Amino acid sequence: MSVTLAEVERIAALAKLSFSQEEKVQFTGQFNQILAYVDKLNELDLTAVEPTAHVLSGTPLLRADETRLSLTPEQALANAPRRKEHFFSVPKVIGG
Repeated sequence: MSVTLAEVERIAALAKLSFSQEEKVQFTGQFNQILAYVDKLNELDLTAVEPTAHVLSGTPLLRADETRLSLTPEQALANAPRRKEHFFSVPKVIGG
């Protein structure tokens, strides 16, 4: 599997990025190097390796899921520069 220049251009367009032709050629080479390395991993014999869902064996160390006191809306909004009822008020950033 290899990445073509056209695919790099498509990825850049989807990400709304613009690159010079030289950069696109450079990215094409870099993507292909990454894919070649990943393909090299396919050569490993993993028949004796059990699939895992976690890198650590045993039970994951997580804290107990317990309810505890939290801030009241008044405490949470105490330093808010602007608020509307029990919510932070921020400037509109999307749309007109």
